[in-house]
Amino acid sequence: MTYVVTENCIRCKYTGCVEVCPVPDTFREGPNFLVIDPKLCIDCGLCEPECPAEAIFAEDSLPEGQEEFLALNEELAKDWPPINQVKDPLPEADVWVEQEDKRQYLAR
Repeated sequence: MTYVVTENCIRCKYTGCVEVCPVPDTFREGPNFLVIDPKLCIDCGLCEPECPAEAIFAEDSLPEGQEEFLALNEELAKDWPPINQVKDPLPEADVWVEQEDKRQYLAR
């Protein structure tokens, strides 16, 4: 099993989750979204409570309508570079964190 970053991360990109992950290179960084490489995730769950956007879920607990993000994390993890250090969130993260239906804003 793996953990999955879902839609709530789009246009926010809080990175506290990266800091607590015990496996280097598990998190991958895109322009406005993070993903978890399912091949590296050890299912420890440490990242989930660190996400202020509440965007991380165990794959068997994905909210309804977020199931596509399991495959999306796997796909994007192949191309995006690892992130292993905390960075500032995106400039308007605090505004976007409350928004719904952000899938169309995912930048690859």
